[in-house]
Formats: sequence, structure tokens, C-alpha cells
Amino acid sequence: MPKGELRTINGPILAVRAHDPGFFVSELVKVGPKPLLGEVVALRTHRVIVQLFENATGLSTGLEVIGTGLPLSATLKPGIVSNIFDGIQRPLRVEREISGKVLSYQPPRSKETLSDIVFPSRNGHSDEPRWPVKIKAVPGQQLNPGDTYAEVEETAAITFRAMIPPGMTGIVESVAKDGDYTADAEIITLATTGGPKALTLTQEWPIRTPRPIGTRMPPDRPLLTGQRALDCLFPIAKGGTAAIPGGFGTGKTMTQHQIAKWADADIIVYIGCGERGNEMTEVLEDFGKLTDPRTNKPLLARTILIANTSDMPVAAREASIYTGMTLAECYRDMGYHVALMADSTSRWAEALREISGRLEEMPAEEGYPAYLASRLGSFYERAGYVKTLSGKEGSITVVGAVSPQGADFSEPVTQNTKRFTQVFWALDKELAYARHFPAIDWMSSYTGYIEAMEPWYIKNAGPDFPKLRERILGLLQEESNLLEIAKLIGADILPDHERLTMAIARVIRLGFAQQNAYHPSDVYTPLTRQLTMMEIILYLHDVCHKLVDGGISMDMIQKEGIFERIIAVKYKDYSSDAVMRETHFKEIDVFGEKVRLM
Repeated sequence: MPKGELRTINGPILAVRAHDPGFFVSELVKVGPKPLLGEVVALRTHRVIVQLFENATGLSTGLEVIGTGLPLSATLKPGIVSNIFDGIQRPLRVEREISGKVLSYQPPRSKETLSDIVFPSRNGHSDEPRWPVKIKAVPGQQLNPGDTYAEVEETAAITFRAMIPPGMTGIVESVAKDGDYTADAEIITLATTGGPKALTLTQEWPIRTPRPIGTRMPPDRPLLTGQRALDCLFPIAKGGTAAIPGGFGTGKTMTQHQIAKWADADIIVYIGCGERGNEMTEVLEDFGKLTDPRTNKPLLARTILIANTSDMPVAAREASIYTGMTLAECYRDMGYHVALMADSTSRWAEALREISGRLEEMPAEEGYPAYLASRLGSFYERAGYVKTLSGKEGSITVVGAVSPQGADFSEPVTQNTKRFTQVFWALDKELAYARHFPAIDWMSSYTGYIEAMEPWYIKNAGPDFPKLRERILGLLQEESNLLEIAKLIGADILPDHERLTMAIARVIRLGFAQQNAYHPSDVYTPLTRQLTMMEIILYLHDVCHKLVDGGISMDMIQKEGIFERIIAVKYKDYSSDAVMRETHFKEIDVFGEKVRLM
């Protein structure tokens, strides 16, 4: 292994004098006797530039730096789901101290391989877990990349599938019997062109290299979340990309929490990238108590948490989203649908900016490095709905929070993120301060998937869905235009047809777009019920429109309280959508007849 001597220390950036050649860019290195972990980011004449994934406090010049010969990689094996890791996949633990619950490192032991460093319980230690393995391969069988040769019930909700690595093909020579094995025990032996290969339950994959796929498929079906403003107004496709920009306190993290809790994904990867530690503690506490509505198992049984909080080393923050994406790709290749939450990409970009400044690179807009856009693109482009190498279907849906300073959406991270995401859920501080959640601004938000997903909605929600959605958004647009006039002359001066538009838009805002995460009937709404709610609101609009056309004033219509009653529909339980529709259509008809007779 190449060796060098530590010469200068600039925060997490180290300059190393190489004693011999052999270091390569992205190589993982060990610094000092502990050792601390770092990554080679640049090679210069007689110098190697390393970014350190640890706190540099206590380092001194003259320490030995040793290359591992390995790129920074994720270790893919059972035990990932329901666990929590730091930015380079070292297990974290939650300890209760005097100050409360905190996240802390499990100190790594000194090992010879990356896998041993990341999972310090390997190589015969007593705390290495044994997994119940079911062998799927048989002697004489030919296996190709992506084929499953063993399965492990990783949690109550997820089965881990050990797969043939990309680029490897061979004939099964021997297999172990079903039983309990550690992750590094030999499971099968494969005869390949390069000789026999013993395979375990463990693989390693460089985190900055996308895992190969078979075919990329069109994003033609939605990721359903039960959140009406998302599923109906601005839906995201399975395998799609979305950005949630918003100022402080607008609900970016809580929106991601709601998606993680309710989305129809098999696995959730939640990356806390540079956010406050108490937010990750809240995730742990909330997800530990929640029952997954899809499986009736604990929600943590299908969740992977990566925590690189604001007080953790900045270089590991930069690596954390690639670590999370690689873990997501592993389970995608098993045939699972994965939803990845990155909270937040702005803090990740700030880590890029800090490291770039210490490397003395030429800064671009607002001090961010010139390669900010390409790094964002390389992250979001790893999302997608795919056929894997073995022919399974899987997907990774990426939802990235963006935290622009002062809620300025023109800043570089937000603008570059818009280039690579098809859905833009812009959060509005005025809506958030009015306790309207999710605080999605329907005037600034958009989705680029609706046309591709329209056949799916027509088939699964109903043929009227596209028309109803268009009418709902049209009424909200009209209200926005009328509000500018109402601010000048007053809403009471407007003609009755325009007052009706504003009244119905208010019903849409409060009775449909706004949801209460603490109300059992409102926290999650199935798609067919969302369609029914739109039908009821628009039927009310049509009936009131006829009344106004017949000369009945808005004052008389509003006096009956019908708008408030329809807003409250979301809090009621119904035995079926048909009962819900019939009940409120009849209520609106009775209201209309009563007003006509007045």
C-alpha cells in the first residue's frame, strides 16, 4: 500500500508528501495511529491532497498516511435496513445522557479493508450477527449479474437478496445448506472464467459510481403519498425527482417526514445532511413508534437512516448523499421501490463550498464551486424507474429539500436543482405562518410528470381525473388574480361570480389542499377519496354558479354555511367513496333547492 507523511493541516484538508507512487483520486486513506479516515481528492507534484472524514483536532504533522487501495465504498449486506449510519456508513448509536438523546459514533477498530472499518464487528468478533439464510442457487446452475443466490429475512418487512455482482457470470460449483451464517461466511462457490469465486452475503460498491441497470423505463405511475396537494395537484412519478425549497420554518422536513411515513414505497432512505441533530432524533423517535400502514409492522422495519448532522465533519456530509444513494441502488436492484429523502441538499452544497475554498479552487456564483451543477446532476440522475440486470422492476424516487437563505429561490442551489428535477414543491412562508400545511404554493409549484402519468390516473382514479385537476388549479389561479383586485377595491365590491370563485377557492385551499397531520381521518387520503373530494367541491361550484346566474346573491348563498360544511368533509369517516359522494351531493342539492325557494 502507498504511504506518505502528513505535512500541512487546513481543517479537513490535509497535504501529504508521498513516499512512493500509487495513490489515486477517490482512494480511501488512513491517517495516524487511530486511524482516521480520509479520501484523496487531488494529486499534485510530490503531494497528495486528502479530505478528512473526521474531526482534525489533535492531528499533527509527521503522522503516517497509508492508502487502502480501495475507493470509498458502501458495504452492502444484511443489517442495513432499520439501522442508522453516519455519512460514510459507520453505525451510529443513540445514547441517553444527562442532556437527553444524542447521536454518537461507534469507534471503529483498525482493520485491513473498508468493510471491516465500516462494520467493526467483522472478522470473528462475538457481536457479529448471524442471519437465517435460504439458499436459492443449485449446483450446475448458471448465474448472471443480478441473479439471486440467497435470501435473508432482514426485517419483518424486507427480505435481503444476495445477488451476483455486476460483471460476474459463472456456473455454481457448490452451495452451503440453509442455516444461520454471518455476513462474511461463504455461501456459494462460482466457477468463472477467472477461476472459482467464493461469494458471501456481502458486496462493496464505490459510492460515487452508479450501479449498472438493464433498462430505464418511462416514469408513468405516481408515487402515492396520501397528501392531496401532492397526489392530485403536483404528483411525482415513481423513479422521479422532486425539490422542496423553502425558507426556515416552512415545513420542508415535516413534508419529507409525511412522505416517508405514507408513500407507497417499499423502503425509505432518509439522509439527514447537515441538519440539526434534534431533527434526526425526532425521526428516530417518531418512526420507532409508528406502525407502517402498508405492512402493519414498525415503520423502522423498512427505513434506512443516514445522519450527518451540522456538528459532524463537513467532508463526511459531502459523501453522505452518495452513500445513501448507493444503499438505495442496492435495494432497487433487488426489485424494491425506494424513496430517498435528502434533507438538505443546500447543506451538502455548503460542504462543497467549504471544501472547495480550502482547496483554493476558483469560486463561482456566491462562492460555490464551478462544478456545483454537475454534482447536483450526478446525484439526481441516479434516480429512475428501471429494469434491473436480472429483469426485476425497481425504482428510486428522490425528494431533495433545498434551504435557500432568506427564501430566495434565485440563489444557485435552488436554480441548479430546478434544472435536474421534474417536480418543484415551492413552500410559502405566508402559508406556513397561517398554519396551512403542507405549505405548497400552488402558484410557484409545478410537475413535469402529469402528461406521462395521465393514462395511469384515468385507469386507476377515474376518467374525469385530468379535467377535475385542471378545474381545481384553474380556480386557484383565478383566485390569485382576483386577490390583487380585492386588495385595491375590497372583496365586497366584486361581482357575485367573482366572489363565488373566491369562496370556492377558499374551500379548495382549506378543505382540500390543507391537511392535518394529527387528525386520524385527515392525515392520509387514498387517491379515490381525493377524487371524490374534488367532485364534491366542483359540484358545489356548479350548483352555486347556477344560483348566481338565476339572480341569487352571494350574501344569501354564504348565509347558509354550505362552504364551511364542505370544508369539514375531510374530517369525516365514510364506509365508501360512493357513500361520501351520495351524501354530499344530496346535501348540496337540498341546499340549492332551499336557496331557490327563499
